[in-house]
Amino acid sequence: MEGLSVADADLVVYLHPSKSSKVSQAILRELSSSLFKFNEAFGGVLLAYDVNILDKQAKILSGVHPYFGVRLKANLLLFSPKSDMLLEGKVVKLSQESIHVIILGFSSAIITAENIRREFKYKTKDNEELFASRSHKRHVIKVGTMIRFLVKR
Repeated sequence: MEGLSVADADLVVYLHPSKSSKVSQAILRELSSSLFKFNEAFGGVLLAYDVNILDKQAKILSGVHPYFGVRLKANLLLFSPKSDMLLEGKVVKLSQESIHVIILGFSSAIITAENIRREFKYKTKDNEELFASRSHKRHVIKVGTMIRFLVKR
């Protein structure tokens, strides 16, 4: 699937002096707080990381609250969809006006009626909502179906 990328990053994590006895645990906690959130610095959503501490020496910053910086080398798995990318997701809700999709289990997308191909017609069959293809009898979109779609914006 498009939109997934692996990036190598040189990072500096700033930690409070109270965390100096458990630096590796504090680094992991700091990076874990960035998981599944969009981050401008990474240019996407951080899905996973692998970290190596480069220096055993930390640089202390002067100021009112003296934090110390630890340099890291990290491999990051990022999700950053762009326009015209092909994504795959699971349909979780259907209505006559839209199809709601979950991508990678955490990100949602909505495909509106004007972006659904004209070959698909909305139907209700046995109290189950679905979009059925007019040209291929077996092509149906219903809750639980995996679909591929292009990102508009």
